[in-house]
Amino acid sequence: MAYDVIVLGSGPGGYPAAIRASQLGFKVAIIEKESLGGICLNWGCIPTKALLKSAQVNEYLKHGADYGITATGQPDFGAVIKRSRGVADKMSKGVNFLMRKNKIDVIMGYGTLKAKGQIEVTAADGKKQTVEGKYIIIATGGRSRELPNLKQDGKKVIGYREAMVLPTQPKSMIIVGSGAIGVEFGYFYNSLGTKVTIVEFLPRVVPVEDEEVSKELEKQFKKQGIDIMTNASVESVDTSGAGVKALVKKQDGSTVTLEADIVLSAVGVVANIENIGLETVGVKTDRGRITVDKYLQTNVPGIYAIGDCTPNQALAHKASKEGISAAEAIGYLEKKYAHQPEAIDYANVPGCTYCNPEIASVGYSEKAAKDAGLDIKVGKFPFMASGKASAAGTTEGFVKVIYDAKYGELLGVHMIGHNVTEMIAEAVVARKLETTGHEILNAIHPHPTMSEAFKEATAVAYGEATDI
Repeated sequence: MAYDVIVLGSGPGGYPAAIRASQLGFKVAIIEKESLGGICLNWGCIPTKALLKSAQVNEYLKHGADYGITATGQPDFGAVIKRSRGVADKMSKGVNFLMRKNKIDVIMGYGTLKAKGQIEVTAADGKKQTVEGKYIIIATGGRSRELPNLKQDGKKVIGYREAMVLPTQPKSMIIVGSGAIGVEFGYFYNSLGTKVTIVEFLPRVVPVEDEEVSKELEKQFKKQGIDIMTNASVESVDTSGAGVKALVKKQDGSTVTLEADIVLSAVGVVANIENIGLETVGVKTDRGRITVDKYLQTNVPGIYAIGDCTPNQALAHKASKEGISAAEAIGYLEKKYAHQPEAIDYANVPGCTYCNPEIASVGYSEKAAKDAGLDIKVGKFPFMASGKASAAGTTEGFVKVIYDAKYGELLGVHMIGHNVTEMIAEAVVARKLETTGHEILNAIHPHPTMSEAFKEATAVAYGEATDI
């Protein structure tokens, strides 16, 4: 079986790569070992958002009286999980439809590079076939990182996959790690009534975010009843009893034993680059990721890599853009696309975390801007001062903006609050267009909206605030 382009992996990077290659006139195949859509659609981005929506609805019920409405109801954990799996299944079927629509051959099985332009596919029944392609795009994604002292058994010490399909709701849970996965599951389980403790090795939760965002999330989580331990590490776990005992070491060297039904390990992801034949064809790696150039090509001509198995952010939207760019780079080489794709600006990739309150950010944090020696203007607008937020009963959080003091360049935007993941795109586009603070001030924002907080924060930075 011979193709122009073969994509290894059908996640949020792989399937857009296949579709874009097909649009450019290539004969395309995609190889997938499990379910179309990869981790994102089946076990990550999409089903977790379904879980979080159920948690949000439950929160509305609990606080209905705050809106003048008497509401009662108890969460049905099994039904919540079932709805999440239904959403994931629907999305995976949607990818299947897109493959047929774009005339892409789907080959189910485990793909291994055997030679340049050759992939051996082993089906679930053990049957093997060799697929040939002039170009190969590796999109094998990542998986839950496992720490040596926190081995996952899938029952008492679990990763994110098991956390989405637990047969019963645990009464208590220890979450190790406070990145996006940790805090999203922390919010979800706590809102349904599980006693949650988050243990973070670094000095603050969501450590990749601006420091003020970290402080605000910790404050809001503690108000919700979540226990948080920072500067702490889980040294060992004992699963011999009915539940789990976790030995936690504090910054001062003292230890405390925490007990819970389940420990969720949420200490990041590791790339899926083992046992796919990289060594066979000579593809270089560095620190557990596949090395690529600005057009996503590896050191082996004709072999590209995208998504979580490559450097930079492990984010679905970053993978999707890389997949499209890789296909267009191949299209340019084959004279099916007019120009080389624009190199991706990884400094302008937004990050979103879907706990409550949500977090969204792009660009420099205040500390990073100062560390870079930049002269900056900083403005912060609290949602407490927002009319729309007050009307909606969602006054937690703020929007923080960072501008270059001399030229007005938008350096960074950091948001925490209700629905802010839907607001960050304005900042991404503004940075892409090299917009200045004065242009944001002169762009009329709709009122009343949460989104006008971006303009209001800018007004604070320039000493022109009228609403705070």
